[in-house]
Amino acid sequence: MTNNTNYFKVNRETWNKKVKVHAQSEMYNIEAFKAGKSSLMPYELIALGDVKGKTLLHLQCHFGQDTLSWTRAGAKCVGIDLSDEGIALAKSLNKALNLDAEFVACNVLDTSNYIHNTFDIVFTSYGVIGWLPDLKPWGRIIAERLKPGGVFYMVEFHPIVWMFDYQNSNPIMKYGYMQDEVIHEVYEGTYANQASKMISEEYGWNHGLSEVINALTEAGLHIDYLNEYDESPYNVLPNLEITKSGMYTTKDRLYPLIFDIKATKI
Repeated sequence: MTNNTNYFKVNRETWNKKVKVHAQSEMYNIEAFKAGKSSLMPYELIALGDVKGKTLLHLQCHFGQDTLSWTRAGAKCVGIDLSDEGIALAKSLNKALNLDAEFVACNVLDTSNYIHNTFDIVFTSYGVIGWLPDLKPWGRIIAERLKPGGVFYMVEFHPIVWMFDYQNSNPIMKYGYMQDEVIHEVYEGTYANQASKMISEEYGWNHGLSEVINALTEAGLHIDYLNEYDESPYNVLPNLEITKSGMYTTKDRLYPLIFDIKATKI
């Protein structure tokens, strides 16, 4: 097995454990979701607008809440994720809510081996590309699965965020913005429940914005826009402050926390 195969295996095992913790967490609030609350945030809702009657492929969907939220909004959705436990829970939620989404357990880089349809929209969000060693195959997968004229939309934590080690109370800048070497972390808890005693072991990679843009354009996508924001809809970093609009920022707002990209298949 290659190192990457080993890395993916460890990540899948960790995410399988995370599913059990996250399903009980306040952040994911499954009961409110079952009662009809959408898990989607303003950025993606504004970017994609009315999705009724459109087909949508959700890459790295965790246990499918966003996929099912798009389904509730009228899209015909397929969600894929590395975690088989996540996909099992997604299928269970889909059935319990009497929705018609489909879910497939696979590595995002193998998507085209499992899904052969093309879609109006390919969507991915929040904490996704850091699990991938190379974005060029990812860009090709997106292009392969989009119809001509189809739209790709991603909203993701900013590369600057991943330069810091958050294991101490004061984050320390530790990792390179364009670091090629794999980053190995072992820590207690998870972003959705920091009090959890589960041990997260993870392998990840940092990708600068130029790498993201080039992976998409080289695959044949036209970039409609790239935006950066000094706020996050999720309180997933230490010592963030909440704004009147319900977003979270660092105290000094010195750097962006998220970015979003919208692109069209030419």
